[in-house]
Amino acid sequence: MATPLTLNTDRDADGAPRVVAEGEIDLSNIAVFTDALTEARAGTRRPMTVDMSAVKYLDSAGINALFNHADEVDRLHLIVHPFLVRVLTISGLSEVAVVEPAAPPVNGA
Repeated sequence: MATPLTLNTDRDADGAPRVVAEGEIDLSNIAVFTDALTEARAGTRRPMTVDMSAVKYLDSAGINALFNHADEVDRLHLIVHPFLVRVLTISGLSEVAVVEPAAPPVNGA
């Protein structure tokens, strides 16, 4: 059974690609996650933002997918749940991508 994952792809006002993920990213849904990253990046060399502020679990398949899209330093901007900052730092992803902790919710929302 696949782990629940919701993905939305769009463009920022300046045309830069953006992917918003919510749920968990693991081997059961990695193909959908990878397809979303590829679709968002298609046709542009602009830096891509991946908002994973609502993702609390990311396995090695997800980390590998992100590495595959971090082809140049600072071309991938990750906004992640604070739980994931250390994992992405230890994995070395923060060396080839900008990893930013998500802001805490306002008033516990």
